Amino acid sequence: MPYVNIKVTDEQVTKEQKAALIKGATQLLVDVLNKNPATTFVVIDEVNTDNWGVGGEVVTELRKKQA
Repeated sequence: MPYVNIKVTDEQVTKEQKAALIKGATQLLVDVLNKNPATTFVVIDEVNTDNWGVGGEVVTELRKKQA
C-alpha cells in the first residue's frame, strides 16, 4: 500500500494541477513497482511560503526579490 506525500508551496496550484500530480504519481508507482492504483495513496500538502526555506532564506522573501 504505497503512500506518496507531495509538498508544494501554496502559490496558486490549481485543482487540475493537483489532479495531474495525483494521477502521475500513481501511474509512476504502477509502471515502476507494479503497484495497485486502488491501494496507492497520494497526499498533497500546501505549505505557506513563510514556512518554506531555500538556501537559508524564507521563500516569501525570495519571491519578493524576484518580483
